[in-house]
Amino acid sequence: MPDLELEPAQICGAPGIAVRGELDMATAPELEEALDRAVGASVGAFVLDLCDVSFLDSSAINLLMRTRALLGREDRTLVVVCPPGSVRRVFALTGIEELFALFGSRDEAARALVPVDPRRRPAGHRSDVKFQSQVSE
Repeated sequence: MPDLELEPAQICGAPGIAVRGELDMATAPELEEALDRAVGASVGAFVLDLCDVSFLDSSAINLLMRTRALLGREDRTLVVVCPPGSVRRVFALTGIEELFALFGSRDEAARALVPVDPRRRPAGHRSDVKFQSQVSE
């Protein structure tokens, strides 16, 4: 069974997980458990760093879609860091690129994440960091 390494990965105060290894049917349950815990214990945008993922199959895509939906229920964004390459092509080939806040590097993602001013946060809003969809180049 391929090794999978998971570690906390925060960008600009947004919580997240960095993944190393292969994401497939054998390893997706481990990531699912880690994502459920981390998403449940956090607020705001959530970062999934796939820079060191060498393979991604349909079970991993399903897990990403599930996590996106889970975050969406609380008006939160799943920020995915995935550089150009074979894993990024899976997003394009499956037609899901536009469903994620998808960035080629951690620096690129950092420019799109902004802290939420607690005084301007709507009542009941749990986000401390939000995704800024219009990033000035």
